[in-house]
Amino acid sequence: MNITGIQSDWKVEKIEFAKLTGERARSAGANGRIGVHGKSCTVDIARITIDGQTGYGSSIHMTPEWAEDVIGRRLLDLFDDRGRLREAYRLQLEYPVLDWLGQRQGKPVYDLVSGAHLETGASLVVPCYDTSLYFDDLHLADERAAVALMQEEAMQGYAKGQRHFKIKVGRGGRHMPLWEGTKRDIAIVRGISEVAGPAGKIMIDANNAYNLNLTKEVLAALSDVNLYWLEEAFHEDEALYEDLKEWLGQRGQNVLIADGEGLASPHLIEWATRGRVDVLQYDIIWPGFTHWMELGEKLDAHGLRSAPHCYGNAYGIYASGHLSAAVRNFEFVEYDDITIEGMDVSGYRIENGEIHVPATPGFGIVFDDELVTYLINRSGWS
Repeated sequence: MNITGIQSDWKVEKIEFAKLTGERARSAGANGRIGVHGKSCTVDIARITIDGQTGYGSSIHMTPEWAEDVIGRRLLDLFDDRGRLREAYRLQLEYPVLDWLGQRQGKPVYDLVSGAHLETGASLVVPCYDTSLYFDDLHLADERAAVALMQEEAMQGYAKGQRHFKIKVGRGGRHMPLWEGTKRDIAIVRGISEVAGPAGKIMIDANNAYNLNLTKEVLAALSDVNLYWLEEAFHEDEALYEDLKEWLGQRGQNVLIADGEGLASPHLIEWATRGRVDVLQYDIIWPGFTHWMELGEKLDAHGLRSAPHCYGNAYGIYASGHLSAAVRNFEFVEYDDITIEGMDVSGYRIENGEIHVPATPGFGIVFDDELVTYLINRSGWS
């Protein structure tokens, strides 16, 4: 990123922190690992003031003591020689700083970070998928009723412009008897594929609730479905991935292997470069945007695909769209339909399976200054 326009006398004047609250459009059920996720959501937001101007962004792992130590530092000193935020400041401040830079320069963040594959000044439209299809059917004994319920949820997303869907699977790993749950997984994926239609891409995510042989059973049963990727089928293991890739190749079944969210194996990228994994999914908030710019460059060089994980953090959804400008092989924005009070994202829109990113300055998210100030004074800090 070009930071030559940053003036040497611009200094961090104030850092403020508040927790914003909101909710999903629909309560989210269990997945293969844990129970009901619910409807409520929060976003930790930092407001930074530099040269009299503010920037807003997601912030984690920041304390008042840490922030106090940054006050008075030159903005230039937060960046390294490549024009990227230094590691020590990323999780706490990369989003508000990038938003501030965009505001100051009158440019969207995607223009600041865009790679050679994106024309400067071009509008940004990025594929996205509906990630809201959890185990909302566990209270139903009848499989047909379960399929109908999950189809209805997919149709809600379709009516809002979604065309691609990620479906949680792995009911038999914890929440249902093994074969009954697996049979229901297959039936629900089939049902939702009917909603998506032939052009819609289907992803399934087991949250490590399958093993290798169970994975093969499910994939064989779904061989006629437009299955795009399989995510977190089981805990990362190179030997099992190698076996699965060989099996898929023998069958001529073109399903991508995706993994990387959470506490993934430190060897995952190495395995991916050896052809065991196709899509990497580290989180957009942690390790974050700048880390993803660096990782995406490496993955692009190896012909690998990038699809940052983002669930439960409404800010990260929209930041992911901007990241796509810096990563050539960016696949999808993971979209969770969340409304956060005081965070206006009306500049974004979803249409025909794509998210349209606004060309407004910064991340294109408008915060209610008065509400944020109230929350800072009530329960945050400055």
